[in-house]
Amino acid sequence: MRVVEAAARALGLQVQTLRASTAREIDTGFTALREGPEQPDALFISSEGFFVTRRVQLAILAAQRSIPAAYSNREQAEAGGLMSYGTNSGDTWRQLGAYVGRILKGAKPADLPVVQSHKFELIINAQTARTLGLTVPHTLLATADEVIE
Repeated sequence: MRVVEAAARALGLQVQTLRASTAREIDTGFTALREGPEQPDALFISSEGFFVTRRVQLAILAAQRSIPAAYSNREQAEAGGLMSYGTNSGDTWRQLGAYVGRILKGAKPADLPVVQSHKFELIINAQTARTLGLTVPHTLLATADEVIE
C-alpha cells in the first residue's frame, strides 16, 4: 500500500483503503463508499485470494454503483470486472507444478530458486465498459491480451 499511496500522491490522486475479510464486510465497504462525501473514480481490488472467491459479489456491487474496478486476476474481469492486469494464471500454475515435481524428486524447497512471473496479461471487459458508459481508448484495446465482448 505504501507504493500505491506514493504513486497516487505523485499523480495528485487520493487513495482510500477499505479492508474486508467477509462477504458482509465487502457489502459494508461498498455502503461506506456510497455514503461517503465523494464517489470514488475507480477501485482497485487486491489480489488477495479471498477477493478472487468473492469476484461475482465485487463485480455486481461495483456495477450497481457505476464504479470502474480493476483487478490483478483475469477471473475477476471474466466475472464482470472492468479490467485486470496481472500474472498469467496458467503460467503460475505451470511453475507451481514444476516446483512440486522437483520437490517430489528429492529437491529441498530451500534450495530451489525464487521464480517471479515474467508473463503479465491485460484483460479488458468491453461489455462492462459499455455498461458503465466508458469508452476504452483504441490504443488500450489494441495492447490488451484479451478483450471480453
